[in-house]
Amino acid sequence: MIHYERKKNRLLNERGLYDSRYEHDSCGFGFIANINNIASHEIVHKALEIVGNLDHRGAVGADPLAGDGAGILIQQPHRFHRKMFDKEGIHVPKIGDYAVGMVFFPQEKSLREKCISAFHRVTAAEGQSILGWRDVPCDNDVLGKSVKPNEPVIRQVLIVRGDDTENEAAFQRKLYVIRKQIHHAIWDYDQEGWRDFYVASLSTRTIVFKGMLLAQNLAKYFTDFQDSDFQTSMALFHQRFSTNTFPSWRLAQPFRFLSHNGEINTLRGNINWMTARRHNMASKILGEDLEKLWPLIGDGSSDSSTFDNALELLVMGGYSLAHAMMLMIPEAWAENTLMDENRKAFYEFQSSLMEPWDGPAAMAFTDGRQIAATLDRNGLRPARYIVTDDGMVVMASEVGVLPIPESKIIKKWRLQPGKMLLIDLDENRIISDEELKSNLSLAKPYKKWLSKSQIHLKDVPSEVGPMTLDPVTLLKNQQAFGYTREDIKFFLKPMAESGEDPIGSMGRDIPLASLSSQSRMLYDYFFQNFAQVTNPPIDPIREDLVMSLVSFIGPRPNLLDLESGGTNKRLEVHQPILTNTDLERVRRIENHVDGSFRTSTLDICYAHNTAGKKAMKSALDKLCREAESLVKDRGFNIIILSDRNMDANHIAIPALLATGAVHHHLIREGLRTEVGLVLETGEARRVHDVCLLAGYGAEAINPYLAFDSLADMVSRSGDASKINEAHSHYIKAINKGILKVMSKMGISTYQSYCGAQIFDAVGLSAEFVDAYFTGTATKVEGVGIEQIEAETHARHEFAFGAGHELQDELSVGGDLAYRLSGEDHVWTPDTVSTMQHAVRKGDYKLFKEYTAKVNDQVKLFKNLRGLFEFNKKNKPIHLDDVEPVSQIVKRFATGAMSFGSISWEAHTTLAVAMNRLGGKSNTGEGGEEAERFKPMESGDSMRSAIKQVASGRFGVTSEYLSNADDIQIKMAQGAKPGEGGQLPGHKVDHWIARVRHSTPGVGLISPPPHHDIYSIEDLAQLIHDLKNVNPNARISVKLVSEVGVGTIAAGVSKAHADHVTISGHDGGTGASPITSLLSAGGPWEMGLAETHQTLVLNKLRGRIAVQVDGGLRTGRDVIIGALLGADEFGFATAALISEGCIMMRKCHLNTCPVGVATQNEELRKRFTGKPEHVVNFFTFIATEMREIMAELGFSTVNEMIGRTDILNVRPAVDHWKAQNIDLSRLLFRPDIDNETSVFNSERQDHGLENALDHDLIRRSKSALDDGTAVTIETEIRNTNRSVGAMLSGRISKKYGMAGLTEDTIHIKCTGSAGQSFGAWLAHGVSLELSGDANDYVGKGLSGGRISIYPSPESPIIASENIIAGNTLLYGAISGEVYISGIVGERFAVRNSGATSVVEGCGDHGCEYMTGGTVVILGKTGRNFGAGMSGGIAYVFDKDGEFRSCCNMSMVEIGYVKDGEKIGFENKKQKLEEDELAPSASVNMLTQDIFFLQNLIEKHARYTNSSLARQLLENWGESKLKFVKVMPSEYLRVLKEQKLKKTQDFEPDHISIAVGD
Repeated sequence: MIHYERKKNRLLNERGLYDSRYEHDSCGFGFIANINNIASHEIVHKALEIVGNLDHRGAVGADPLAGDGAGILIQQPHRFHRKMFDKEGIHVPKIGDYAVGMVFFPQEKSLREKCISAFHRVTAAEGQSILGWRDVPCDNDVLGKSVKPNEPVIRQVLIVRGDDTENEAAFQRKLYVIRKQIHHAIWDYDQEGWRDFYVASLSTRTIVFKGMLLAQNLAKYFTDFQDSDFQTSMALFHQRFSTNTFPSWRLAQPFRFLSHNGEINTLRGNINWMTARRHNMASKILGEDLEKLWPLIGDGSSDSSTFDNALELLVMGGYSLAHAMMLMIPEAWAENTLMDENRKAFYEFQSSLMEPWDGPAAMAFTDGRQIAATLDRNGLRPARYIVTDDGMVVMASEVGVLPIPESKIIKKWRLQPGKMLLIDLDENRIISDEELKSNLSLAKPYKKWLSKSQIHLKDVPSEVGPMTLDPVTLLKNQQAFGYTREDIKFFLKPMAESGEDPIGSMGRDIPLASLSSQSRMLYDYFFQNFAQVTNPPIDPIREDLVMSLVSFIGPRPNLLDLESGGTNKRLEVHQPILTNTDLERVRRIENHVDGSFRTSTLDICYAHNTAGKKAMKSALDKLCREAESLVKDRGFNIIILSDRNMDANHIAIPALLATGAVHHHLIREGLRTEVGLVLETGEARRVHDVCLLAGYGAEAINPYLAFDSLADMVSRSGDASKINEAHSHYIKAINKGILKVMSKMGISTYQSYCGAQIFDAVGLSAEFVDAYFTGTATKVEGVGIEQIEAETHARHEFAFGAGHELQDELSVGGDLAYRLSGEDHVWTPDTVSTMQHAVRKGDYKLFKEYTAKVNDQVKLFKNLRGLFEFNKKNKPIHLDDVEPVSQIVKRFATGAMSFGSISWEAHTTLAVAMNRLGGKSNTGEGGEEAERFKPMESGDSMRSAIKQVASGRFGVTSEYLSNADDIQIKMAQGAKPGEGGQLPGHKVDHWIARVRHSTPGVGLISPPPHHDIYSIEDLAQLIHDLKNVNPNARISVKLVSEVGVGTIAAGVSKAHADHVTISGHDGGTGASPITSLLSAGGPWEMGLAETHQTLVLNKLRGRIAVQVDGGLRTGRDVIIGALLGADEFGFATAALISEGCIMMRKCHLNTCPVGVATQNEELRKRFTGKPEHVVNFFTFIATEMREIMAELGFSTVNEMIGRTDILNVRPAVDHWKAQNIDLSRLLFRPDIDNETSVFNSERQDHGLENALDHDLIRRSKSALDDGTAVTIETEIRNTNRSVGAMLSGRISKKYGMAGLTEDTIHIKCTGSAGQSFGAWLAHGVSLELSGDANDYVGKGLSGGRISIYPSPESPIIASENIIAGNTLLYGAISGEVYISGIVGERFAVRNSGATSVVEGCGDHGCEYMTGGTVVILGKTGRNFGAGMSGGIAYVFDKDGEFRSCCNMSMVEIGYVKDGEKIGFENKKQKLEEDELAPSASVNMLTQDIFFLQNLIEKHARYTNSSLARQLLENWGESKLKFVKVMPSEYLRVLKEQKLKKTQDFEPDHISIAVGD
């Protein structure tokens, strides 16, 4: 969470690398309301009971009594206030004429008196009166010791409406002004004091009670809750899970209007854009008071509080509560063909007023008269609600949080993506989403306003673009703008040919831009941020219906003008990359539009003869002044920043620098929303370049030199007619890349991404960043504008200077692979061959030659650790006193390289070697054959100790998990953070397919997010699930280094992970977009240091083991890793090299010449690696470590951990850029007491002793021992999570995947099941539930059977109500699930073998499904079957509307013919089913109806479904309304099988992997 702050305030948030601005939180949330607006004391206690039952969604840090925060927001308890203030002799007037504010004061008396004085002074100045104060009675015995020093003095203030304030609405606005002015009065007096002063609420209608408490202690702390007159008709509640544990009372929720479960990813941009509105914002309603409110929202302390501030502004400015929320979190309207035209016009018109606040969000909000909740467009948070027969509505993150008799519940439903639930307490009714939005969309003539104001650039008359550059001028331009041969060959050419972002492999081993001896582009100093843990990335391909690249160029309307629609023209482009012709349309748009737009082109070049005289800074200052004048004084509302005038006599300011400078200058002047910013640049050519320009404010970009380069390339090929096609493909590739980069951060719209600054700077000085990229993190400082000018000048000299040997060609580049005259690499032919000879010969002396070559960075600094040197402050010890190699190597692990990405030989060689050493090898995300779990005859073992769980869940069975020492949740990978793993189809042979439960020849791409990890509490749930399956395994979470990763690691520790890996961006990979390889993530030194510092500061370090990986190569590297805070160390690329990899970087092509990264049988024969080679490598690493440890005076690794005082920074005085690098933050050592551990020395408390499975295991003893059938009955509630997982782990460990015979253990449950009911349920176990269930039912199902149906006492119609939550059957392998009722979003995502029948599902059903059979007996949501490449779905299409809900990109829809068979309307391949059908016991192509009928009969039998019975009773008619969804890939495979005359081919056992 980043705030728009000036430099003077930046360090207030920082301690070393820890920065409070990067704290994240999530929660359990919801509300309870009486529709009839009947206040009662009971509602308060029910709300508190619910918060207590969501306790597992909160977190506890080192202090067991200090929760992360909990609270409730209620209506003003009028009767209670009168009673309390009467005791003080103060009369409380009628409701609406007074406000009671809840105020947190600092403990320091003098500061508290300043606050109270400010309250009185400001209130009187605004014409209102303070009648009195009341001390809120609090019992702080329930507070933790870490919280008490920060406990505020809590008082309530009673303010009455002034005589000149006309009504309650005006009074509310005055209260708003009063609160804002008081905050700023205190802030201006003492910013540190401001942190302890906070007005939690000040309203006529609502009041907030919250604090740093455990949820169950709220009522004990606030003793007012115990008074029977403390009454409300509604309560909004929140249980916080924060990544940090520093007490912050003000960050507890609810805030003044809302509680938020989620994260706003675009916060920096949202704050910047609001700041930019200052000059053109006005409000008839707020009038002159508006000026008193600035900064409007930038004083928020978190993303949630900032959002609350913005919502409050809109409401006070005249928007209704619902309208304001729809403006900030719009549903996905652009690609929704099912949306009503009026509603779409409403959203489209509103989109020009404000950019979406994008990110996963479930919001509950209220003004005291209405209470509501809404969900983001992606549906990434759970929210279930029930309605009772006596008018009670309960909405929460889970169902079953309040014990209510089933007989009283008349409706069970959920919040759906983009939808809203609103209860009007004045009207005493629930207003449906349809009614609410229909009324709003018709309240104003939005369609008319839109038609008057909307201008599409494509409709503007065409203009003639500039001529393509001649070859000589083109080359000079390319040289001056830093083009290399790699740019042409590996970026532009593939993009122009395929329309795709190009793929590479093996990561990066080149220096950071600030350490490079080469002239680097400014873009190279920035790295993309990405989502990990606290919010999910989005799938921009499978879920493209929520993505949008639409951009608006030009001024934005006045946000607070609700009446003047249609008067402000809007220039719209459907994507932000402008052709040369498009740019001319923008440049000359004044000629075609009635004066609404005026465009001016600003030259961003400066005279060459001024270079070296701080000319660039002067040119930037001049540029900013000119831009300000154009907007403020001359009325221009579109500015084109252009470097077209660059030539021998003129140097271009880097386009990114010019963009950032102008963008932020106009923001600071409050002018940015009055002008559009367009780039005409020869610099930008890669996806990363364009994303940076967009991230720092460019609404559109014209990369003219890329177009000219492509034209030249195509012309040279001899077919100039294909130039336009090449340009079109290039634009398509860039746009796909932008979507990928946006989606990695969980951002859906370009409008939100524009100006959002989702980047970290590495190696740029804070002064430089604060000036031109304000708000961007730069934790490793160094390069300033002087060095950027020098680099730019060097490129210009290369192009136009005196003759040199490369004058007539581009430089070689060398970023992607080692080149003799290119960028420096660590892995060179010399270092690779030296290391391999050493480990093959067992020659330690030769190995030392290898490490000397890698470690020698005196002149060429290839990484940050190259700048460190040991100070040897300790007295050396004898080598014999250092712990032995045999102990050190136990801390080593190989990286997560899957069988599939590397060969069987390479994978098993690593496993055997690590098992010999006592270290650990890692499966990667491809599963593992069960035969490897058993020792080999030789005594060796091929079993990988670390079993990885990635988003694809390939091969993740209960047997797989139960055979692990560590289970690693792969949240991100260093070389491609925010993206799923990739395995090209040519590497998926029959063997790989069998292990991964997939199909030969079909590429595998894991979904970008884990669909059961959308937040930190979701991660805690998965950790809990996995620990249940295998209580003896450590649960690890793999993160990637970026600024803020330390706070995420703190959250991971609080989520009860036993182990965390911090991976550097220079790690390797088998396949990834090159954009990710080069431009995402950060150095492991930064991430590791921040993680260690943050964990120590939070007193969490002892709980969790910290591993570092990504580019470790020598013993020195490992020593530095330990000194920066690591317990353990991972090696991937180096380990591969030790067994034969020669860094050809062709892993993704399946052409590895040494048999390491290929599945080609002939190439695999070339593999020469042996376990002994790998053993030698790790033994030599440990040996070198021991030598250094002896010199430094350390006898054990534990003694070294976190000892940054042993490191000095070597001054790089001879390096023209690195001489200014500042690594001081990395060496920060927190001040700690003797009780605070600095290495992993404790065990996590997973709370497994409370698991229901203990009782189930006890009662199943005879079944587990000898297979005797047992039946168990038990009550269940939402706090019983992962039921069946521990039992299944026991079964799988003993019996393997085969499990027990069917129904050996039959468990009958009654109630509301907690999350992950039946996770990894083993064969032979049947779970039957009478009641309902939460998210993740049947996750990883491994052969068991689950049936769920409503309670017999329930009056609801099951097929019209939701009975189970989101993401059911995620990664299911086999088994059956029958559910009588509707299920939520992403049903059967990545199902690869299970069979299920349900009665309706939400959006994204069967997404990424790769096998199994699904039957839907009711309606589905949108985007059904997206990415589905295996398995079969049958849908009862009663109304014939299913096709409009189905994503047809990879599937065919079948129809019933001849009464028994289902045929296909195959748009891709005309295949006759009889031609395809192989022999099978149940032929699902020719006997579907029989098979389908059988499944529905089983559904009726297991759930007593009335819907199933109705369908069967009318089967002759019902069967005609079923459609069959079958992937095109499935049909292709069937045809191939037929052609090969494959025998015994079972379609319902096939699992076809996700294809791109």
